Amino acid sequence: MKFSRASDRMAVDTSTLWGVHDKASALQAAGEDIILFSIGDPDLPTLDFIVDHAVASLKAGRTHYSPGAGEVELRQAIADIETGASGKVTNIDQIVVHPGGTNAIYTTLSCFLNEGDDIVIPSPMYVGYQGLLGAIGANVINVPLDTANNFTLDVEAVKAAFTDNTRVLFINTPGNPGGNMISEKQLRELAAFCLEHEAWIICDEVYSMITFGQRHISLLNAAETLENVVVVDALSKSHAMTGWRMGWTVSSADTARRILDFGSGTVFGCCQFVQDAAAFALNNDEEYTRAIADEYRVRRNYALERINDIPDLSANTPEAGMFIMMNVEQVEPDGLAFAAGLLEHGGVSVLPGEAFGELSRHFVRLSLTHPVHIMSKAFDRIERYIESL
Repeated sequence: MKFSRASDRMAVDTSTLWGVHDKASALQAAGEDIILFSIGDPDLPTLDFIVDHAVASLKAGRTHYSPGAGEVELRQAIADIETGASGKVTNIDQIVVHPGGTNAIYTTLSCFLNEGDDIVIPSPMYVGYQGLLGAIGANVINVPLDTANNFTLDVEAVKAAFTDNTRVLFINTPGNPGGNMISEKQLRELAAFCLEHEAWIICDEVYSMITFGQRHISLLNAAETLENVVVVDALSKSHAMTGWRMGWTVSSADTARRILDFGSGTVFGCCQFVQDAAAFALNNDEEYTRAIADEYRVRRNYALERINDIPDLSANTPEAGMFIMMNVEQVEPDGLAFAAGLLEHGGVSVLPGEAFGELSRHFVRLSLTHPVHIMSKAFDRIERYIESL
């Protein structure tokens, strides 16, 4: 039997993407002492008061169909946050709620791209984008980030990558895996360039609340108009709610209606009680999100200190997010080989940089998803593994 072309394009080689992580997870489940640095699932728990609110909502019977665009209370909470952050009034008719950031991205891309259309996207890029773009059948044009200079973006390189067939520029700030941030000036310039070339600009901002000093500037704030702009955000990382699957898009009201039309035909709304908990979280979260960002800053600083003390290793200094890209080229030219060896001989799982694109094949990505005392144990193992080579 034959599968669809979209299914074929979405099929990935797990030996390079998730092979090391899957093996590590299986070993851990079998009782082996394995430390997982290979997936961005926070160890921090969802706050009790958010869980309690979800339970109360369930008990109150909030288990029915939800409005396609999302519950008004949640969209108003999002609108209030965006208005406060940008100084520009955001209304609830500009917001569509989705079951997670990934679905929000897929829905948005599906509204803008036909099979064979060009999409420009910086690389290294988050591994999950590959499957989404494959399903749509878009032609991906990668623009290299400067991996030697903290994964910075070259705006002129982005412009040069555009073709007559380019329909979308897709950016990510703060970035995954590099933790880089795109400046307000760059965002404004890119949005204007895309508008001039009748292209959409989509910005994934799911790490916007986890920054380490520099304030996140949203594309919503930087762009002169939202005519060609969509911003994606989610609660997964900022509120330690990965399993709740709660994301949203913000755009012009006209664009939101098209996104809603597509979403209504695919997911048909999100859980009421999850949206109730999400709204409660957003309205009562300031202290918690600061604490999460502070904890990741402590972990980042510790990881960088340990990496800098190990000969032949180096790393970027992420400005935001929950990952570090560690350069292993002086130890092992191939990140996949390093990751496989470290798991086998050191009991630590990291994600090969090749998963994010060819430009990062000399790297491995470390997730800051363990407290410092566990990280200390992991880096001791990494150091011993390198010394044994």
